[in-house]
Amino acid sequence: MTPRLLVVEDEIDIAELLRHVLTKEGFQVGVAHDGLTALEAIRRERFDLIVLDWMLPELSGIDVLKEIRVRNETRMVPIILLTARREEIDRVLGLELGADDYVTKPFSTRELVLRVRGLLKRGEPRENPGGAPLRVGPIEISTDDHRALVEGKPMTLTVTEFRLLEDLVRAKGRVRTRETLLSEVWGYDSDVLSRTVDTHVRRLRTKLGIAADWLVTVRGVGYRIQEPERGQQAN
Repeated sequence: MTPRLLVVEDEIDIAELLRHVLTKEGFQVGVAHDGLTALEAIRRERFDLIVLDWMLPELSGIDVLKEIRVRNETRMVPIILLTARREEIDRVLGLELGADDYVTKPFSTRELVLRVRGLLKRGEPRENPGGAPLRVGPIEISTDDHRALVEGKPMTLTVTEFRLLEDLVRAKGRVRTRETLLSEVWGYDSDVLSRTVDTHVRRLRTKLGIAADWLVTVRGVGYRIQEPERGQQAN
């Protein structure tokens, strides 16, 4: 089926440009020009991905993002945040609140299309011969239906958090560098802000709860999932 996207952008010219470009790329595209209209559209329809501007009238993009992430039916919808804010702390804030990716204005429409395709691909189940769940310690991953469990209890993850956890579990204790994770999970080159990885790992570790110590930081290198040593902290 043709992926359906929602573009939430209050600048009419930018919104129509994105509608034109994304439609030409083969997507179905809906447009909302403020936060409240966006939430109404999300309640009425199912979208496969949302391109969300940070600065919106009526309700900010950050508030829209928060609302999307607390609702079960939309918590795994991929979200790309559009922002004119260039400070790293602002971009990290968007990721910490649940955005899967961000693009700073002014942006290349080609880059945005690549990000959209990458995120949609990220949400596709990976091949898992036999369909058996992936397990490491108390963590269990079911790739067929995008479920993650800790000691049998379901985790609430975004599509990027799920793919990140899946990659680490598949590695079976091997260290995954930030560059490798950016390539395998995000599909980016290594010159992209590495804080993207760190921010998602921090969110993922919080959601792992009692299994947080299984997600180990290898200082100066990257991350891995392994049984924690006594007295060891995840960092």
